[in-house]
Amino acid sequence: MYRLRPGISLILASASPRRQELLARVGLRFAVTAAQVDENLLPSEGAKAAAQRLAGLKARAVERRPGQAVLAADTLVVLGPDILGKPADAFQAAEMLRLLSGREHQVVTGFCLRDDQGQASGLGLSIVRFRELRPAEIAAYVASGEPLDKAGAYAVQGLGAALVSEVGGSYTNVVGLPLAAVLELMLSRGIIEPRKETP
Repeated sequence: MYRLRPGISLILASASPRRQELLARVGLRFAVTAAQVDENLLPSEGAKAAAQRLAGLKARAVERRPGQAVLAADTLVVLGPDILGKPADAFQAAEMLRLLSGREHQVVTGFCLRDDQGQASGLGLSIVRFRELRPAEIAAYVASGEPLDKAGAYAVQGLGAALVSEVGGSYTNVVGLPLAAVLELMLSRGIIEPRKETP
């Protein structure tokens, strides 16, 4: 559906297979260079500020040459005053899922794009509601291994879909990249264009 404009290449500064799949699904070709940054939150830092700061750090951590665009993102799950990142282990994953059970939470994704014009960023915000989870369901889901590298300890596009009763806002944001907003930014900066298919 989309392609990079001639003379431009794209680097995704993320090892996330979910983000890679979302970009590939709309026809974009890109290289992957996982950014290595300190993802610890700053004292009293809010989720929106943290997600945008971390996305910016990741985008700047990847070397860029003229004609290249670097895209980075960071996703956080917010439950009340608490920010839930990726669980450190199975015990922490189970605890996060117990906290999310039967409740509504926010998913915040900051994204940052660096190109020849400079740097631009944006934010995706979605509301997710979990149904009430039985302890055996939590144990089975944790045992699947899926929650261990996901913010908030679940993957809405995987087995975790069984835990979610409702999503408000961008579904792809919950997956890890607010695709419509990212594509709009890349279109507005002349990085991509609609692909004209020939019959």
